[in-house]
Amino acid sequence: MTLPSLPPLPALFRRFVLVSLILVGATASAASIAGVSFEDRIRLADTDLLLNGTGLRAVLTFKGYAAGLYLTQKARTPEQVLATPGAKRVQMKMLLDVEAKEFVKAIDVGIRRNSSEAQQAALKERMAQFDRNVAQIGTVKKGDVVNLDFIPARGLLLTLNGQPRGEPIPGDDLYAGVLKIFIGELPVDKKLKAGLLGTSAP
Repeated sequence: MTLPSLPPLPALFRRFVLVSLILVGATASAASIAGVSFEDRIRLADTDLLLNGTGLRAVLTFKGYAAGLYLTQKARTPEQVLATPGAKRVQMKMLLDVEAKEFVKAIDVGIRRNSSEAQQAALKERMAQFDRNVAQIGTVKKGDVVNLDFIPARGLLLTLNGQPRGEPIPGDDLYAGVLKIFIGELPVDKKLKAGLLGTSAP
């Protein structure tokens, strides 16, 4: 019985490398958590942003949303995130239906817990405007994508499934306050904070 001849080793090696590259290319373009994928890179305000980390907002067995933080460069501490220049994005992918008024409550509580009285006073009118933008949504549904974007020279922009909700609200301090809801000293979820900072496995 004659055994089939095998290709020369270099040819096998080249084939292995090619297949490996194809497989890596298919899996390296996105990160996944709770069955939800996040692109490794996005473009916002003519700027390339990198996925800094992902996390899950959960209470007991209830999963609210998966989130990803996008920055112009990697950051591993809240201070580094806040000091990172340029555009930023917090992206939330909903895992259940939530009334917008519950979002407003969570945002307001997060701002109060992570901002001084002076900071809250400075943000009061703009936060009221942002709350109105959120409230207009009505209900955020499972599968919806909510983006909290910072666009330099324009401010905080809320989008739902790619559609803007209201006009951008100016102020670096406003977006910093919103970021602190997720990565501040008293974040909405400690595991979510660690995930967004890339300091724990999702």
